[in-house]
Amino acid sequence: MKIWQLIGAAGFALGTLQAAAQTYPTKAIRLIVPWAPGGNVDITARIIGAALSESLGQIVVVDNRAGGGGTIGASMAAKAAPDGYTLLMGSSGSITAGPAVYANMPFDPVKDLAAISMVQIVPMVLEVHPKVAVSNLKELIALGKERPGKITMASSGTGSSNHLAIELFNTMAGVKFIHVPYKGSGPALAELVGGQVETMVDQLSSSIGFLREGRLKAIAVTTSVRSSVMPNIPTLDESGLRGFEANTFTGILAPAGTPPAVIDKLHEHIVRALRTTAVKEKFKNLGAEPQEKSVREFSEFIRTDLQKWKKVGAAAGVRIE
Repeated sequence: MKIWQLIGAAGFALGTLQAAAQTYPTKAIRLIVPWAPGGNVDITARIIGAALSESLGQIVVVDNRAGGGGTIGASMAAKAAPDGYTLLMGSSGSITAGPAVYANMPFDPVKDLAAISMVQIVPMVLEVHPKVAVSNLKELIALGKERPGKITMASSGTGSSNHLAIELFNTMAGVKFIHVPYKGSGPALAELVGGQVETMVDQLSSSIGFLREGRLKAIAVTTSVRSSVMPNIPTLDESGLRGFEANTFTGILAPAGTPPAVIDKLHEHIVRALRTTAVKEKFKNLGAEPQEKSVREFSEFIRTDLQKWKKVGAAAGVRIE
């Protein structure tokens, strides 16, 4: 093929992509959630999915694909056709924390996924079942030292940000709580509320209802500052674990190779949704803070967060084969 023919073909392809982006979307969009229903990522996906359905004029279907610490669903999204009709509600667990500690990742979060928009930042909360006779961090650590290797601490999955926060807690507090992984926050919370496990580190947005009802008891949040929604809960840092900080994010991504015009259009509509009163109020009730970042800023955030969790995982000796 001659040069002028190659140039013509490239121009035709570009024109086709641009035209497709202008009419996008023309059918339903699948939003993969790599966790079980009921957790923060799932709740967030349903809030944003509903807002996007209204804004884009096409239904957004939430598709829960739990397992592998979030890597199964994330890998499925990464390998999907890059046409804008399969998206991922990514989070720290599936995009940065998990990839930081899994030995054999089925996808590369930086190379195989294209960042579209961050959605929120959420503090994690260290919480216990009411039957656990502690009311603050000092008492919980004392109990852990009295019963080494006996206290169970649930998480949303092996290799999740919750799991790494637990390992960091064990290291800094000098205790050894037994990590009990589940396929998402929903199943873990059900077991914690039922008393099958004693403690948990979870996103505040997933647990806030149980905390408000008194069905769970908060010990501390993992962020450097208190939650604006539940300011009565102290931070781990101020409670005695100086320097402890861990929070989680959620954001929407697409398979690498998705046309930039489609990504830009989705970013525009996601930001529009984040600015609506309805979404702001729902996030506030969850204890989540809406986050607006450009596509480039979100991409850089993912790179930075991935390196952070790699350091935490290495320091705690976490390596999942």
